[in-house]
Amino acid sequence: MEQQEPQLILCEDGSHTIFLPALNETYHSTRGAIPESVHVYLNNGFLPVLKPGLLKVLEIGYGTGLNALLTAIEAQSRGQETEYHSLEPYPLSKEIWSALNYGQLLAEEPLWNQLNEAQWNEKQKLTALFTLLKDKVKLEDVLLPDAYYDVVYFDGFAPRKQAELWGVSNLKKLYQAMKPGARLVTYTAKAQLRRDLITVGFEAGLVKGPPGKKDMIVAVR
Repeated sequence: MEQQEPQLILCEDGSHTIFLPALNETYHSTRGAIPESVHVYLNNGFLPVLKPGLLKVLEIGYGTGLNALLTAIEAQSRGQETEYHSLEPYPLSKEIWSALNYGQLLAEEPLWNQLNEAQWNEKQKLTALFTLLKDKVKLEDVLLPDAYYDVVYFDGFAPRKQAELWGVSNLKKLYQAMKPGARLVTYTAKAQLRRDLITVGFEAGLVKGPPGKKDMIVAVR
């Protein structure tokens, strides 16, 4: 029988990602996990909304923890106080996340371990500038505050694999939870998702995608 456990694989840039045989899907682009996350979530999401005071991030899909690590590093570098709220119903085991090489490649092993060892469902201040809340819950089942977040990282598995996650009801929930002018960014460029985002009330368009992808979606509330 084919092995169905998550499998560690090496991307073209030397960083790891994880392959899930059950979904025939990887957590990150095999062209490069780190460049993809930097382009999609930092360059198009976090950096455009930098501001004085507290910046609030909502991530849909904690996954490998790479986006959280990159955001924590960038928050420290920019002096940006950041509250990071991530939803992940199926956390990776320590055996899997501890084998990933992001902390080593980014020279941030202590911070990497701190992020992944943080308790679930409990807000914790990990550094002077970075507070983390990892909720073990689906987006469909969580109650989010109104007009609260400055940026949303939508990093679930592809719409063809998890259609319910990308549905209009979830998009409405995210719209309601975002501040006016807040940004939603995602690696996908699916035309149906753009149409649904616009239907909900977002201004949604395409921008240049990460390595290996022509386009990606940026939406503004």
